[in-house]
Amino acid sequence: MEKFDWKWTIKTTIIRMKILGLWPGGDETYKPNLYTLWSIFSVTLFIFGQPLFKTVNIIFIFDDLEAVIANIYINLSEVLNVLKAYYVIKNMKILKQLMVTLNSDLFQPKNSRQINLVQPSLNFWKINSFLFWMMAAGNVFFVATSPFLNNWVAEHQLPFSAWYPYNFKISPYYEITYIYQVISLAFSASTAICTDTLIAALHVYIGAQFDILCDEIRYLHDVTQDESVDFTKKFINCVKHHRAILKFAENSSKFANWIILGQFFISAVSIGMTMFQLTTVVPLSGEFFSFFAFLMAIVIETFTYCWFGNEVEIKHIYIYRLQSSRIPYAVFESNWPDATIEMKKHMIFFITRCQKPLKISKLSLKFYELLGPILLYYIKLV
Repeated sequence: MEKFDWKWTIKTTIIRMKILGLWPGGDETYKPNLYTLWSIFSVTLFIFGQPLFKTVNIIFIFDDLEAVIANIYINLSEVLNVLKAYYVIKNMKILKQLMVTLNSDLFQPKNSRQINLVQPSLNFWKINSFLFWMMAAGNVFFVATSPFLNNWVAEHQLPFSAWYPYNFKISPYYEITYIYQVISLAFSASTAICTDTLIAALHVYIGAQFDILCDEIRYLHDVTQDESVDFTKKFINCVKHHRAILKFAENSSKFANWIILGQFFISAVSIGMTMFQLTTVVPLSGEFFSFFAFLMAIVIETFTYCWFGNEVEIKHIYIYRLQSSRIPYAVFESNWPDATIEMKKHMIFFITRCQKPLKISKLSLKFYELLGPILLYYIKLV
């Protein structure tokens, strides 16, 4: 059977990350070469530079509350994108190792049935990724064209209020700064989407591996006493596969933990500020659509983590009606009555191990668990 390329699903994401300077070629990390030089230039100038100029500008307008909120609401997201770029670069060795593990023999589908089993999850990720990119593209478009839609160009106003060490209201500095802000916005948004969709893809891969593992266990061949050794060998391979999946999930969490925690926290603040901004602008104006597109992007971005992370936990331990592809139930559905007493004991130990839920991001879950009671308490007070 031809080898299944798991990386093909995220090929476009990897290409975009290469353009951003966030994905060195091959299976290696950053080295002293031209690509590393481009990464330093790209991250410093376009991803880190713009939030820095906006933060400095807040110092000069600190007395104007509405202006401060107008600057902070999107600057927080750009600061988060800087952190995302930092953690991608910092954990590049882990990410490359995850890609190597993903295409190892242990993670390969064994037949066309298993490929058909995981394909819907991969297609669902592709659809979500496409919609996410469209939402971000709409946000970038409305923000980039807001000076034209609101007749600000004549006054030489920029899409964002920021401080620069020169007078940007005169030509050609205005045009150069305008282009710089648009490029920086595109780079920052692309960094956010690439990181978020990559983390979501890792969650999809973990869930797909659980589906494959369940299929392997469920379709263990009927055995007789003479074939008990073969049955034992196959079950041991399933246990090794399960351990490899847990290791893959652990390494994915090392990369994603702090990113997801920051996403939950900053998204909560950004959503509140953006909704406040919607009340201060003219309805159905260019600025209104800019805020609305940003709000939708933030909401979708946040719940993307919730959905894909929850799917992993469900596939590891729980079962829903009409869904039987879960590990403990797959073991029960296998031909365990024909196994030896020793193998039945191993199966019991295996099922017991699978009762422990797989938490994709403990840090963000703790924050989310605390946030729920706080919101309920606030609602009761209101």
